[in-house]
Amino acid sequence: MAIQEGDKLPDATLHMMQEGRPTPVTTADLFGGKKVVLFAVPGAYTPTCSQAHLPGFVVNADAIKAKGADSIVCLSVNDAFVMDSWGKDKNAEALQMVGDGNGDFTRAVGLEMDGSGFGLGTRSQRYAMIVDDGTVTKLAVEDAGQLEVSTAEAILEAL
Repeated sequence: MAIQEGDKLPDATLHMMQEGRPTPVTTADLFGGKKVVLFAVPGAYTPTCSQAHLPGFVVNADAIKAKGADSIVCLSVNDAFVMDSWGKDKNAEALQMVGDGNGDFTRAVGLEMDGSGFGLGTRSQRYAMIVDDGTVTKLAVEDAGQLEVSTAEAILEAL
């Protein structure tokens, strides 16, 4: 069952690039005591993710932070190297690019999808959430093939 608004995020370890190498970061590190916008994409460098979803958060990062978000986290079932490279390629310096390489967090929140028909294996559904001190206060999960409810603009309205 997928996580719901009002639920606490599960404990999980993700990875980010720090000082040139993948570094573990826990959900407590990322979300504890903070208001965080998290958006997840099926895959770095994939068309909708690269052309619309991530760029929307890059362009709106200042406005999102001005509405009270301490940070913006972009998550994908990719490794930290790929997430870091993709973030640099898309000028996402204001975002935290986080890899869920094994899909542990994605499975724990119940938002995985089967991308094996495209050669992607198990990936994350496209979604965005607002997390306040580890508790989901807003969850917007996209229908397959859509990009409407989890856009930066939609999250900006929800803040």
